[in-house]
Amino acid sequence: MDKAIALLEVQAMVTAIVGLDAMVKAADVKLIHVEKRLGGRLVTVVVEGSVSAVQAAAEAGRAAAAEVGNVMLCEVIARPHPEVMKFLHTDPVP
Repeated sequence: MDKAIALLEVQAMVTAIVGLDAMVKAADVKLIHVEKRLGGRLVTVVVEGSVSAVQAAAEAGRAAAAEVGNVMLCEVIARPHPEVMKFLHTDPVP
C-alpha cells in the first residue's frame, strides 16, 4: 500500500481543530505533525494514510475548515520521499 500525506494550513487553532476532526472522521488517517506559527495564528496539520484515504480526508478537512475560518493551503503528496517523512516525524504527537 502506497502512503500519502495531506497538509492543511489554516488561520487559527479552532479552524485547525475543526478541519482535523473532519479529516480523521472521513477516512483512516493518522495525525503525524502539527506546526504552529505566529502564536497559533497559522496552524498546519499533517495526516498520513493510504493515498485514497488521504485524498478523502483532505477534501473533508478543507470543506469543514472553510466553514469556520480561512484555509491557506490544502495539499496531498502521494508517496513522499523518506527524507520528507523524517522532517515531519521530528515532533512526537501523543
